[in-house]
Amino acid sequence: MHRARFSLYYVVAYLLTAGFGLLLAPAAFLRLMFSAGDYGDIFPRFAGSLLLGLALVVIRLIQFRAEALYATTLWIRALIAATLLWLYARSGDPFFAVVLGIVGAGMLFTGWSLWRDRRGA
Repeated sequence: MHRARFSLYYVVAYLLTAGFGLLLAPAAFLRLMFSAGDYGDIFPRFAGSLLLGLALVVIRLIQFRAEALYATTLWIRALIAATLLWLYARSGDPFFAVVLGIVGAGMLFTGWSLWRDRRGA
């Protein structure tokens, strides 16, 4: 399961980047991600802290080689992707489309990696 484990580093990278971005400089980070909405700075900072918490969980999955949970990360991201699609449809804010692309790329990477790892085993 080395490919699937490696694919989770991408997840950690975007969770840490978004987490610190939203927590420390929410307005600048939202502009960087093409946001067209005004979300204030309280809730984006809260979302940033949640993303940092998720990053720590994924780091521990990698650290402990918790292979049984690698596929679970796909289900979790599928729920997040569906929510992002719904939010984009409701708001038209490009931010949600950009984040959906980032999460979707990670899902494809992990899904392909899991498939390759299981096929090779």
